[in-house]
Amino acid sequence: MDEEQTQPHVVVNPPDDEGGRTVRIDGEISGRAFSLTDVVEFLRRAGWLDAEEWPPIEWRGGGPEVWVSGR
Repeated sequence: MDEEQTQPHVVVNPPDDEGGRTVRIDGEISGRAFSLTDVVEFLRRAGWLDAEEWPPIEWRGGGPEVWVSGR
């Protein structure tokens, strides 16, 4: 099995009207993040303690600096 298939797929969805972004790890909702700190916590809870070894993160609707919906 290659490395890409063994790593969890992390998706941070676009912000909603309240600025929260749903975070999924391996298709499961890990929670709703309101900051990069929240995303880091979800990764930590999933067993990813070292930022240098985090799986790739797919940021939808803007990168880690975007937390307010485009109203």
